[in-house]
Amino acid sequence: MATPLNPITGEPPVWHGRTDSGERGDTRRLFNVVHQIDPPTGASARGASVLLGFVCDAGVKRNQGRIGAAQGPQAIRRALANLPAHGIACLFDAGDIACEGDDLEAAQAALAQAVRRQLDAGAHPVVLGGGHEIAWGTWQGLRAHLDAAGDRSRVLILNLDAHFDLRTARPGTSGTPFDQIAQACASAERPFDYACMGVSRLSNTASLFERARELKVTYVEDTDMQERHLEARLAQIDALIDDVAHVYLTIDLDVLPASVMPGVSAPAAYGVPMSVVEAIVTHVRRSGKLRVADLAEYNPHFDAQGTGARVAARLAYRLL
Repeated sequence: MATPLNPITGEPPVWHGRTDSGERGDTRRLFNVVHQIDPPTGASARGASVLLGFVCDAGVKRNQGRIGAAQGPQAIRRALANLPAHGIACLFDAGDIACEGDDLEAAQAALAQAVRRQLDAGAHPVVLGGGHEIAWGTWQGLRAHLDAAGDRSRVLILNLDAHFDLRTARPGTSGTPFDQIAQACASAERPFDYACMGVSRLSNTASLFERARELKVTYVEDTDMQERHLEARLAQIDALIDDVAHVYLTIDLDVLPASVMPGVSAPAAYGVPMSVVEAIVTHVRRSGKLRVADLAEYNPHFDAQGTGARVAARLAYRLL
């Protein structure tokens, strides 16, 4: 049977995939178990995996990057749709937060509200970007959720990224979110627990390294994030997690080598292997302290073969 097309866009639906109903056993794929609504409130929402999209590349444009990441969430959903469910009985897609024009701050505030709403319901949100300006919105949502509960516990921000994103210029861009978080933590007299792993020395100026040292950021360069370093990195992450109550994991997909992830604003000449990134994602997910995660910077305009979409979907799958 032919796939029905959207009468407005002329495109196939996002949540569509192969049907193997004639085969034995469980043949469900994610498109078979997804519900395109917010999870119901109450006990049924507890532990539910919820996708949110952040349709925005205003921050990338402000940061002089290659725009197109606003199309990332839908492309990642399409790649997710055909993956086998493998025990995922239910997945919720709560839709998108879209940035209108250059109104980035309003979009980030709306994302924060959406993230908080899912956390308040007991769900586990995974946010699909969009540029890395997503981080300022995601973190604000997590912080608002914790504040409402009177929880002043420490939060580890674990960023897998080739860039520090600690630029101090304003207004905010895709390069400023963690400096914005640092300032918010200082204003609230809270510790700024930020670890950036995968940093490229050739993609960050000396001033950004100095800013990282000033803020006491834990960072690891990409040259020390290869497969031979994995055991040491997981032990380092365990030590960081042991000191906090909650973890926010944010993944800028440009941390991966350009051969694996071509569809980003700033492809990596060296990068961190996919096997290492996936192992870290899985390890953090299993820690029991992960509260929210997001994927940033996927840009379908520069991913002609769809390789990057499949890579992003695989990482998102590991978070569900």
